[in-house]
Amino acid sequence: MNQRFHWPDDRLIRAAQDGDVPSLTTVVMESQPHVRKFALTLCASPQDAEDAAQEALIILYRKIGTLRATGALASWMFRIVRNECLRQVRQLAPRGEAAPAGPEASAEPSAEEAVLRGLEAERIAAAVGALPREQRQVLIMRDVQGLPGRTVAHTLGLSTAAMKSRLHRARAALRLALAAPAGPGAEEAVTPPVGGDPRP
Repeated sequence: MNQRFHWPDDRLIRAAQDGDVPSLTTVVMESQPHVRKFALTLCASPQDAEDAAQEALIILYRKIGTLRATGALASWMFRIVRNECLRQVRQLAPRGEAAPAGPEASAEPSAEEAVLRGLEAERIAAAVGALPREQRQVLIMRDVQGLPGRTVAHTLGLSTAAMKSRLHRARAALRLALAAPAGPGAEEAVTPPVGGDPRP
């Protein structure tokens, strides 16, 4: 049986927000496995994921007082990790092909944030993480990092048509996984369609 990690409880988060250092340290430690999971799901490489996770945990430590609702910790950390992954891409992308600015630059909530209101961040991370590697790569680069289609195709060594086909399969698999009922056994239900990801 897999070990199940839990997010810090509301009482602990409130104590951390009030400046209790031991509580804050515990919140960061208990959040760490989830943050690393998000980073591995959303970043392009394990090294990028490690850097993003570390930065996100530092932000958590320094800015937990800005968290409006204790129950929103998972969604807040998901967005911080995603923004760190996007920042890494913007630093590396050639001029003119950088990913768009993150939602923090806009007062209006993004479509992804609207989805986060209805779905747990853990479910999204699990669904993306369960995709075959080839599908996960193209989905992260195109939909999470916002890179142009031709840049994604070139980076992965694919034709534009092959990239679009792989992206279509990835989106369909993700949609199917997120449509599955949540609850006990849900993680087992978050699997790609039969047949995997045949290479184009």
